[in-house]
Amino acid sequence: MKKTRYLLILLGLFQAANLSAQTRFVKDTLESNGDSVVVTATRTERKLSNLTVPVTIINAKTIQQNGSLRLTDILKEQTGINLTSGFGAGIQLQGLNPDYTIILINGEPLVGRTAGVLDLNRIALGNIKKIEIVKGPSSSLYGSEAMAGVINIITDASMGAPLTIGLRYGTYNTVDANLETKFQTKNFQYQGFINSYNTDGYSIRPNSNSRVRTPIERYSTTQQIKWDLSSKTNFVLNTRYTNEQIQNEIAVSNNGVTIYSIGKENIKDLNASASLNHRFSNHLKTSLRTYTTTYDAIQNLLTINGLPYRDVLNHNFKRIENQTDWDLNKKIQAVFGIGAVWEGVKSSRYDSEKLRKQNDIQYAFTQWEWKASEKFTLIGGVRFDKNTQFASAYSPKLSMLYKLDPKHQFRFSIGQGFKAPDFRQLFLDFTNAAAGSYSVFGSAQAQQVIARLDALGQIGNLFPNYNLLKALKPEYSNGMHFTWDWKINPSSALSLQLFRNDIKNLIESQQVGTYISGAQIFSYLNIGRAFTTGFEVEGQHRFNANWSINGGYQYLRTGDKDQIAAIRSGTVYSKNSQGYSRLMKLNEYVGLPNTSTHKLQVKLNYNSPKGHYLNVRAIYRSRWAVNNNNGNEVFDNGDVFASGYVAINSAAGKSFKNGVSIQGGIDNITNYIDAANLPNLPGRTFYTSIKYELQRKNKIK
Repeated sequence: MKKTRYLLILLGLFQAANLSAQTRFVKDTLESNGDSVVVTATRTERKLSNLTVPVTIINAKTIQQNGSLRLTDILKEQTGINLTSGFGAGIQLQGLNPDYTIILINGEPLVGRTAGVLDLNRIALGNIKKIEIVKGPSSSLYGSEAMAGVINIITDASMGAPLTIGLRYGTYNTVDANLETKFQTKNFQYQGFINSYNTDGYSIRPNSNSRVRTPIERYSTTQQIKWDLSSKTNFVLNTRYTNEQIQNEIAVSNNGVTIYSIGKENIKDLNASASLNHRFSNHLKTSLRTYTTTYDAIQNLLTINGLPYRDVLNHNFKRIENQTDWDLNKKIQAVFGIGAVWEGVKSSRYDSEKLRKQNDIQYAFTQWEWKASEKFTLIGGVRFDKNTQFASAYSPKLSMLYKLDPKHQFRFSIGQGFKAPDFRQLFLDFTNAAAGSYSVFGSAQAQQVIARLDALGQIGNLFPNYNLLKALKPEYSNGMHFTWDWKINPSSALSLQLFRNDIKNLIESQQVGTYISGAQIFSYLNIGRAFTTGFEVEGQHRFNANWSINGGYQYLRTGDKDQIAAIRSGTVYSKNSQGYSRLMKLNEYVGLPNTSTHKLQVKLNYNSPKGHYLNVRAIYRSRWAVNNNNGNEVFDNGDVFASGYVAINSAAGKSFKNGVSIQGGIDNITNYIDAANLPNLPGRTFYTSIKYELQRKNKIK
């Protein structure tokens, strides 16, 4: 404990010393000229071409011309990313589950995950400048939940049109309306954005009384204030608020009997961040940031037989952080950070609505960049996290960039990520009476709760793994990424990325026993050693001034090393076509569930100087395992799979000189439907939209 305290104090003092240092500074000009500026990868402004890790940038033009309304719309068309369903729409990055990727808005984390899934449908894209996607372990900068990578949504801070109005109407009476205002004086800027989203929902299940997606009313607003206190100091305040009303219709089948429940869910999401930024000199700047967010979700249901059900979740997150950027000379730049997090969860699923589970974190990080030459750059960093619930964790990372010549450059990174067990895995106390009365107990209290139930004569059987229940260890990943970028000619480019992620102490949900009634009892254990590996290829080609094509392909292999070892040892049995047990062969093993071996996306673009545009976007995803048929918890070709599919989307529009732009589009042209496995993919949908931007006549001098 003392060593930890001394380390944090030492790093803090080191930062303070940096504030008074006087060393020469070389400013990065950061001119765009097609080379975008990125902040997420290094927590500092760097040109894309100078980064040592692979980063995907989705700009505002792409978002607008694709007709993307929600964050899920644009992410599902990216290489290496698949959508997941259940408790909202989440993303799977390079084969790793949604809870391994941290989602940021302007560098601040979103909270409010249910069953590890952060519903990305609640993020509107109307005022987004760009989205930065960093793949690979990023815990050295961002801490827990960044084991797979980081997605940072950056809002538009430019002073463009003082007034923008947008309206879109589509299938299922989907109405999306935006209003954005901007104004500035010499030292002050204000931006406000309001979004209203309403839909009737949709049903893609034949012969069903319940809809896959129910009616939604969602209102959100974001505000930004920037105040230049002096030529060297500014203050920035960002706020975001979302209010969502969902008409729930839930159908649960149990032993051939289907129970219908109806009701409402109200979700409120509020966050605010403030930063005070000061540049001491041309070589040294610092930023003091505070951030607070609260997520509230209340669900009230009533079954057809009159039984009430209420689910309450309150998640709050507070953080204070200081970051200092120090350019020692032309070749060496350093970043130092220190901060603290206070996080709490109150839920009806965690013992009682009155019981709040709290977790406090203190952390410090540093990153050093050495530009050895115009061709070679090396970056090393480490983060230390002191967690009240778990042992302290170090997250190191090393990355490099080598520019062979103007056409070829290579990136290599290796790093360790970590993910602390979440509140669900620790403290969940949930029994679903509507779905067979199964129970899920967090590991921190599972044995205590089950022992109490056993004393009451309610436990029928306990499995051997019940004795393995103990305090969960954080999950660790070792990730390696190699990237080759090839600028073939001025019109064509190609990028190849090889990746490998090995996860230690994988946390999985497992059945640990049964009630006398036969209902199942689950908890969480550190049991697995998983891996994801593969490659990604992305390319683009411009045929002429108007036409271009781009696309990407991912090949992915996943698996559990313990399962593979068991298959090799001859202790895993499968079933043949006649239902008889037999030893499972290694070549029958398909890896982790919900992961696809192949994903391909292609986009054909047309843009004319007169403001016309047209695009056609195709997505292919191969099959993925969804349910184990053999009872051996190991997935093979005899299990249940979701079928591979192709989805084709298209959009067209025109921008006029008076600030008016129109757009029309069709999503899922082929009308592919899989209600069970792809609930976030409705049938064929149509939409049309209009937007007006008031033209700014005079610029602020």
